[in-house]
Amino acid sequence: MKITVNGTVQDTTAPSLDALLIELGYGAAKVATAVNESFVPAAMRPEHRLNDGDRIEIVAPRQGG
Repeated sequence: MKITVNGTVQDTTAPSLDALLIELGYGAAKVATAVNESFVPAAMRPEHRLNDGDRIEIVAPRQGG
């Protein structure tokens, strides 16, 4: 299926948001996620099913000041 991740269209076979994060190399990294502009908490990622055309945003915390 085709999805958009952080503004870039790509193909995936990941059935869930959790599986997509693993596929993209985020693994257990602390990130914030949103699907179609709705926040998805970490605990809900395994149950959150992806659909063709979904827009996913993945934001990692940054350090600095």
